[in-house]
Amino acid sequence: MHHRFKDHQRGEKRGFLSPENKNCRRLELSREHPCSWGPCSQALMSSLAGSLLPGSDRSGVETSECVQGGVSDLQEEGKNAINSPMSPALADVHPEDTQLEENEERTMIDPTSKEDPKFKELVKVLLDWINDVLVEERIIVKQLEEDLYDGQVLQKLLEKLAGCKLNVAEVTQSEIGQKQKLQTVLEAVHDLLRPRGWALRWSVDSIHGKNLVAILHLLVSLAMHFRAPIRLPEHVTVQVVVVRKREGLLHSSHISEELTTTTEMMMGRFERDAFDTLFDHAPDKLSVVKKSLITFVNKHLNKLNLEVTELETQFADGVYLVLLMGLLEDYFVPLHNFYLTPESFDQKVHNVSFAFELMLDGGLKKPKARPEDVVNLDLKSTLRVLYNLFTKYKNVE
Repeated sequence: MHHRFKDHQRGEKRGFLSPENKNCRRLELSREHPCSWGPCSQALMSSLAGSLLPGSDRSGVETSECVQGGVSDLQEEGKNAINSPMSPALADVHPEDTQLEENEERTMIDPTSKEDPKFKELVKVLLDWINDVLVEERIIVKQLEEDLYDGQVLQKLLEKLAGCKLNVAEVTQSEIGQKQKLQTVLEAVHDLLRPRGWALRWSVDSIHGKNLVAILHLLVSLAMHFRAPIRLPEHVTVQVVVVRKREGLLHSSHISEELTTTTEMMMGRFERDAFDTLFDHAPDKLSVVKKSLITFVNKHLNKLNLEVTELETQFADGVYLVLLMGLLEDYFVPLHNFYLTPESFDQKVHNVSFAFELMLDGGLKKPKARPEDVVNLDLKSTLRVLYNLFTKYKNVE
């Protein structure tokens, strides 16, 4: 696929024509080499001269054929541009993106993918997470590719998450200095992630080149490794436009890039259980399971004049979980051990974590779900926790 672009290095506008129209490429006037124009160009120039010079009547069939051929080529090129799925993407290519060396390639996210609600949610969740982590540093990230490419924010983020101090210059203005800092930061990231066997889908050049796909891969991996208290949208896939320069022409193609999978896969919990099967293959039975668990928990919470109607939301702050454990084990939970009216995310996570500790004290296995999953309204995680309680305490009156 050929596309028109502007070569800023040479300061001239260049276009790519079809092989059939090669002879029409050069329109420069050359008195010394008139034959270099080719027969089609000679006819075109004769036509122009005939229309401009008084008394000249040179037109003829040859000129008409060349002009018609040029118009036909332009019409075909215009039709291809309209029908091509690449047109929207390449329309947004910046001039610097076309300054490619031979066989060099540049990638960018297709604009239609950027409008996908799940992609927007992923970017927002990661932005909010970074800003929460760096709130004490008084750093506010507004745009991932513009704020992370030089390594400054990534350095602070990694130091905060890993509790370490990297031996890098605090401020670097030059491109060389920025890449050196990025190299140090990414090597530290690789040391953390490599033992887990994760594919590293980024590089110094891609991050510094503001490649948003590479930056997102890096942030998702960091969020998973450090068990960030966030819920990433599942199955986020984007269409990536790959532009490559070959034989002086820009060629483009589309590839699909998977940014997230399922929560269980990303968290490394690969073993499937009955709830995976229930959600994947028997969603019609889900309401039956939910009804049974609601009946079970209300049987005990009614003793405190409490009632559950929505499993998805009413256990998310951890309060009902803590109270339920006290009722099932027949003891009073001191109110100073948990937040009775939690307001922040951290307070809710504290409550659910405390409930998990009570479950371990009661002889239950450590829940497969994370406290953050329950707080983030993950229904599957909440059902797993409640089903474990049901299994052990279903006969408790």
